[in-house]
Amino acid sequence: MNKLLYLVSAVLFSSSILAQKDGFWDKERATTKEITLSAGKRALIKTEDLPVGTTEFVYRITILDETQKLTSSLVSVLKAIPDPTGISQGTAGAIHLTSAISGDDKCTYALFQEGNAANLFLKEGKTERACWEQKEKVNKDAKLISSSSLCLTNLPNLWFGFESQNWVMNQKIILEVVPWVDYKASRGWDKTAKNEILAIAKKLPVTSKLTKKDQFYAAFIENLTKKYTNREFNQMLTVEKNGAVERITEESLKETGEVKAYYDIIREKSNAAFQKGNYEEAISIISTEMFAKNKATPIDYRILGDYYLYSKQFTKAEETYNKGIKLNPSEIHFQLNLAHVYLFTDRISEAKTIHKKFTHESLSNGKTWVIQTKSDFKEFEKHRLPTDNFKKILRILE
Repeated sequence: MNKLLYLVSAVLFSSSILAQKDGFWDKERATTKEITLSAGKRALIKTEDLPVGTTEFVYRITILDETQKLTSSLVSVLKAIPDPTGISQGTAGAIHLTSAISGDDKCTYALFQEGNAANLFLKEGKTERACWEQKEKVNKDAKLISSSSLCLTNLPNLWFGFESQNWVMNQKIILEVVPWVDYKASRGWDKTAKNEILAIAKKLPVTSKLTKKDQFYAAFIENLTKKYTNREFNQMLTVEKNGAVERITEESLKETGEVKAYYDIIREKSNAAFQKGNYEEAISIISTEMFAKNKATPIDYRILGDYYLYSKQFTKAEETYNKGIKLNPSEIHFQLNLAHVYLFTDRISEAKTIHKKFTHESLSNGKTWVIQTKSDFKEFEKHRLPTDNFKKILRILE
């Protein structure tokens, strides 16, 4: 007997050293229930809810004469076993998990992952819908049920159905169930939940502009599931969830090298408001999403400056264009923008000086200075900006 105990201890000790700690035995949500079953009768025991992330569970069934007691609980046994692998390391683990004591009484039992199937067993003894069945009469049993079993397809519920094989005497049945919770799986992101996240990613406006869609989807799922548990994400208010998706989207685009597409969506959104004449909304969008978050590029300074210009906020427009010049001095489009500001603020001589200097230049968009100026003047007329001084500039250009 001492040799057997030494062998068991040696196996468990070696397992604890070699095993990787990817989860834990959840003793807080373990099940320990005791029933008295009359001879020839059936009974059900519903386990405590198995927690999210349960990838295995171990159970022990002990049938005792009414005067007998367990020598040690299943939880205390599992303290020496680091993970489910330790249980399946040969017969030693199985021996250690079974009861050190049991009576002569015997029963058969079955496991059910669905309540209706369990109740059918209780009424008629049918086990066709059981996820596991022990047909042989036993007075003790212990098993590890892994994630490949049907018994883990309907978490958190699980029922044990027992049928007494006694002819006369009652029997006492003790059921112990301890779940193994995988750290990663406990976050709740199973295949179904991840597909829901994928559907969100596919509906994002930026998705249609991406050339690396699959890489983005993978990064999006990874970043979101790493930052939030499934429960945390689903309990968010809509506004909170939208904010989270926005942050994860930008983070994922940065990782895949396509963040420019995200910024273009913001610019298009602000431009759409601008085209409708909603200048303040356009200014708010690009200010909040680009400038306040330190994402603005020189082109954003020109866009914001234009919004200020068309909304006749000439001082702000001038300040914004000058900041853009500091960021990119070689971009002469800012010089043309400044000339427009000078024109609308009656600084005609300063506007003329700029036009004379750059008349024969071309802009970064490929248009000549003259063509771009004339095009801008037409746009200003459409937006009802003052046109009194246009002719004075056009004479210089001609």
